[in-house]
Amino acid sequence: MKLVVTVVGQDRVGIIAGVTRVLADNEVNVVSINQTILDGIFNMIMMCEVSDSADLSGIQKALAAEGERLGVQILAQNAAIFLSMHRVG
Repeated sequence: MKLVVTVVGQDRVGIIAGVTRVLADNEVNVVSINQTILDGIFNMIMMCEVSDSADLSGIQKALAAEGERLGVQILAQNAAIFLSMHRVG
């Protein structure tokens, strides 16, 4: 399954390290990363791959907990659902 992971919040040291640690701990492979900082606000979107049998809810909870620790919002969504929600036309 493909996942879209988004991260938004105040920039600080360790955001990428924290997010990728949680992903690695859950055997999620990062395929692509796009990250920028706008006026001190950290923004990142990642395309990831994980086994179809992976516990998406568990991954989402682990990322949410890491987001609280880091002071950012982290969302992980099935890419098919994400793309259908953001389709124009």
